[in-house]
Amino acid sequence: MTEVPIPEPGPDEVLVRVAACGFCHHDLLVIKGVLRRGVKPGLVPGHEISGVVVQLGENVTTLKPGERVVSLLVSACGHCDRCLEGREHRCRNGQGTGHGRDGGFAEYVVISEFGLVAIPDGVDLISAALFACPMGVALQGLQQAAQVQPGETVVVTGAGGGLGTHTVQLAAALGCRVLAVTSSPEKAELLSDLGATEVLLAGELEFSELVLAYTEDQGAQVIIDTVGSVLYPSTWNSLAQFGRWVLLGEVAGNPVSIDPAEVIFRDASILGSSGVSREGVLRIAEMVSQGLIMAVVGQRLAMEEVATAYGLMAERSVAGRILLIPPGSSTL
Repeated sequence: MTEVPIPEPGPDEVLVRVAACGFCHHDLLVIKGVLRRGVKPGLVPGHEISGVVVQLGENVTTLKPGERVVSLLVSACGHCDRCLEGREHRCRNGQGTGHGRDGGFAEYVVISEFGLVAIPDGVDLISAALFACPMGVALQGLQQAAQVQPGETVVVTGAGGGLGTHTVQLAAALGCRVLAVTSSPEKAELLSDLGATEVLLAGELEFSELVLAYTEDQGAQVIIDTVGSVLYPSTWNSLAQFGRWVLLGEVAGNPVSIDPAEVIFRDASILGSSGVSREGVLRIAEMVSQGLIMAVVGQRLAMEEVATAYGLMAERSVAGRILLIPPGSSTL
């Protein structure tokens, strides 16, 4: 921990007093030094931010002081073709919050006007830190990438983690049959409570055998993969004809070998999905307000306990997401 000046918002930027910031696996990889490309020297990590607007830079018109906001993953410009298309998470001019520019592991953070989304007064500001990532990321993977339909079978890998728990919950809320894959038996009850139809323990045998058993040897129409290479080829072997395999996460960075002929004859789709749009965050806020879903917070820690949070993330011992709470947040 260190003392730094409160940042000043520039044109089109907003100063936010941080209420809470989630500790994402992306933060773990940045701190560990695995992710390096585009990382700002001396970076303040953290992109899962909720807070209150304190000060407006020049030209800001859509927000006002005192407004409750959450951050997108990117400090978007709001003007490029991708922002105008509703793809703010891939803004051509934006920088990743907590990656290319300072993030929310602090009391204050500066984010672009279009990198923030105002949220309703009725939702809890602390847990709203998770509205974009992981909740919005999961929703975008399910709806925009996989285009899930009610009644379809969805396999979720890494189901006990921050991204996985919310994917399980959202898939169930969207009317899907959810097979949750986890290596942690102690997380099985929580996953069932979140809507998993079956909890499959990875490691006892290839979980693809269990998926096939539960689907009468047909496989799953959709796989939402939050883990990546470490579970291949069992992930691939779980996929049904015309199935969609959506990659949301990669924890190891290992290459895998895929036979193009198998993709062709299975009529399979292999899709990548990252980030979330403003529309997706607003949809999450709406679903939370309606009681359809909730933020799964495994542990709340003071910002000064960031080293403890890092250890818990590395051990993957917490179900759901860890939230870091800066000093004075309870007064917001």
